[in-house]
Amino acid sequence: MSRQGICLQFFKTVFMLLCLSALQAHAGEPVARIAIIIDDLGQQKSAGLKTAALPGPVACAVLPHTPWAARVANEAHDAGKEVLLHLPLQAMETSRLAGTGEISLDNSRDELFRIFATNMSTVPHVSGVNNHMGSLITRHPGHMEWLMQAIAEAESDGQQLFFVDSRTTALTVGFDVAVEQGVPAASRNVFLDDDDSEVAIRQQFERLIAMALRDGQALAVGHPYPATLKVLNEQLPLLSQRGVELVSVRDYIDDPAAGASPEIVPPAADHNTPVVAVQP
Repeated sequence: MSRQGICLQFFKTVFMLLCLSALQAHAGEPVARIAIIIDDLGQQKSAGLKTAALPGPVACAVLPHTPWAARVANEAHDAGKEVLLHLPLQAMETSRLAGTGEISLDNSRDELFRIFATNMSTVPHVSGVNNHMGSLITRHPGHMEWLMQAIAEAESDGQQLFFVDSRTTALTVGFDVAVEQGVPAASRNVFLDDDDSEVAIRQQFERLIAMALRDGQALAVGHPYPATLKVLNEQLPLLSQRGVELVSVRDYIDDPAAGASPEIVPPAADHNTPVVAVQP
């Protein structure tokens, strides 16, 4: 090999080593972020406490007026997790009641404000709000504007509340109205457990990771099913190895991409289950 070729090979080798060193220096640093909300808490003591004990800042969405609402919210708060008011909103199917504290199209603005305030009083340490059901009311700009005004005027633990649109219908205007009203907001990207089998949940978790790596961040909603909690307990501690960081919903919303790329669901597809007071 000529002297020139040897020099060229030397510089190529040095360049490759420098690149490798740079990659190693950044190994383990997150390149994407996810946020996860577990809904329907407060009905069962065991499921709620297990959710509050999940690793990392998994947000706990607690239904108002449920037997274990205050206990689960306090446990989640003590564990450093965000507490969301999982707000019952009217569904398309009139036979499917969202539960005590439901806001419906029959409510006037004053009634809506009163119901919202009463719901808030039953769940301590609320940082934000997401909808339980709501495939009917979330498509109505007027009532959603009233709701965002109520959220904007409320305050909990000295902080402004945020709103997460669970997107139980592709026709929802919740996120858009929240932004118009100056309420910090995000949209759900992936449902983890429409199918509550472990295989399906693992597939949805992988979709969440893939979406986050593609878009920079993604937000998932799940429920306190045994398989969901099992998968999260296993997978959340491994996120850093995949270049992904689990963040609080508020930190997630601080990123301008928070409302991007929602997973579209069929109209009237209320993914949340009706409220039933179940003993532990």
